[in-house]
Amino acid sequence: MRFLADENFNNEIIRGLERRVPDVDITRIQDTELAGEPDTLILEWAA
Repeated sequence: MRFLADENFNNEIIRGLERRVPDVDITRIQDTELAGEPDTLILEWAA
């Protein structure tokens, strides 16, 4: 399962999850070209 973390999502939670579940696949919006874009565009991209 893959996850997409919103720009405002707490990065400490992401780091903690990655420590506990090393094979989890999380993409942060701020690491993509969609940083700063409206949520509707991000949801469309995620789908």
